[in-house]
Amino acid sequence: MFGIFKKKSPIEKLQDRYKKLMSEWHELSTTNRPASDAKYAEAQCLLDEIDKLNN
Repeated sequence: MFGIFKKKSPIEKLQDRYKKLMSEWHELSTTNRPASDAKYAEAQCLLDEIDKLNN
C-alpha cells in the first residue's frame, strides 16, 4: 500500500525498459526481421548495463 510513493531505482527503470524492448522484439520477430534484430541488440546492450550496475 505504501509502495505507491516509492521511487524506482535506476536498475528497476532499466529492467522495465529491458522488458519492454524484449516484448517489442517478440512482436516484431514474426513480421519485420531487421527491426526485430535491432530491438534485440538494443536490449542486449541494456542487459550489459544492468549487469554492470549489479556488480
